[in-house]
Amino acid sequence: MPVEFKLPDLGEGIHEGDIIEVLVRPGDSVQDGQPVLVVETDKATAEVPAPVTGTVKQVLVKPGQTVKVGDVLMVFLKEGESEEELKKPPPEKTPEEERETRPPAQKAEEAERLAEASQKTTARTEAQKPPSPPPEGGPVAAAPSTRRLARELGIDINKVKPSGPGGRITPEDVRAAAEGAKKAPEPKEAPVIEEAAQGKEEGKAPAPPEDPPLPQFDKVGPIEKMPLKSVRRATAKHMALSWSQIPHVTHMDTADITELEEFRRKHKKQVEEQGGALSLTVFAVKAVVSALKKFPRFNASLDMQAEEIILKHYYSIGIAVDTDRGLIVPVIRDVDRKSIVEIAVELKQTAEKAREGKTSVEDLQGGTFTITNIGSLGGTWFNPIINYPQAAILGMARARLQPVVIGDEKNAKIVPRLTLPLLITFDHRLLDGADAARFLNSVIEALQSPEDLMMIM
Repeated sequence: MPVEFKLPDLGEGIHEGDIIEVLVRPGDSVQDGQPVLVVETDKATAEVPAPVTGTVKQVLVKPGQTVKVGDVLMVFLKEGESEEELKKPPPEKTPEEERETRPPAQKAEEAERLAEASQKTTARTEAQKPPSPPPEGGPVAAAPSTRRLARELGIDINKVKPSGPGGRITPEDVRAAAEGAKKAPEPKEAPVIEEAAQGKEEGKAPAPPEDPPLPQFDKVGPIEKMPLKSVRRATAKHMALSWSQIPHVTHMDTADITELEEFRRKHKKQVEEQGGALSLTVFAVKAVVSALKKFPRFNASLDMQAEEIILKHYYSIGIAVDTDRGLIVPVIRDVDRKSIVEIAVELKQTAEKAREGKTSVEDLQGGTFTITNIGSLGGTWFNPIINYPQAAILGMARARLQPVVIGDEKNAKIVPRLTLPLLITFDHRLLDGADAARFLNSVIEALQSPEDLMMIM
């Protein structure tokens, strides 16, 4: 029999993806597990393997097409099967075998038809007797098809007024009850109030409202429509989720990294020889981990349903990477156990992998905190959005030489210093402004003193 190959579940929470490349054509021979498609799903690319050894019969997708989990992508013939064999009619079955092979739903329908016929026979017999309503509180008289109609229309058959012989409920009675329910006035505000009250009682945030319809822009001027593809689509959904569920607050400060920059330049070539890139982000990773250990709620997630704070005793940092397909956030795992050189090498390899579109689903999972650095692109301040369900995100802007006043009031002077703008956006349900100030102070202290930073490396 032909094998319909459907898009499998490629990871937790992934429901759709885009076909990037089709690796086979109809008529090609394939081995079980051989890659036949490349699919981009939720910011990651994955090779999809063939489910059987055999021949490709049909290819039902093309590059650029969006598919959902469960969609049929290809049809295969198993090894040893041929089109001619598949065209042979199956052997005829006896009536008994035919009944046994019927689907359960079809068997149930047949049973209902037999029961309905029996009910009609009983109804004809009862019609000859004076009509009498069913006993109060007893079961109502209705055919299976009438009961099924009531279920489909959402009508409680026990509350339907019968008009048939012997107090029997007819399909017309059910439809009349349904029409009456439609005409009854429905409360408008009560469901909203009830939903809001339920959300408050369960500790859940109310669901965000659906997007309103857009104006018809083409009536004003020429427009162009572009499909919302994998990375941009995933980012849009994730950011909307984060913004709707988390009350964001951003605290800002600056770090004097003059000495740190001298240290970075001194050791830059040495790290490059080992395959890494000694950027400011590398030092920020180590400084952040030190602060997370001091302030563990920044390395947590909030479970409102269970009313629990989940503290994570592992430190895996997501690093936002700008690519031509959108923002990718791969994760550097267990950074507290790695040296500066190891982080510099892994961070460079991870960023290159993301820009080449080779990031896997596993590369994007397991982060406990995120760092985003827009310094190479410019800018002074910005408001980073938390990577849900994390508790906070650190933003880094461009480091600049700035005039800085040092000394006290009696002995002050202005000197040029290299300053780095830092921003910590946090979940205000879990953390307060004072917590953010202490956390960012800890990061700043580590960055401003290379000697102290060396102690946590």
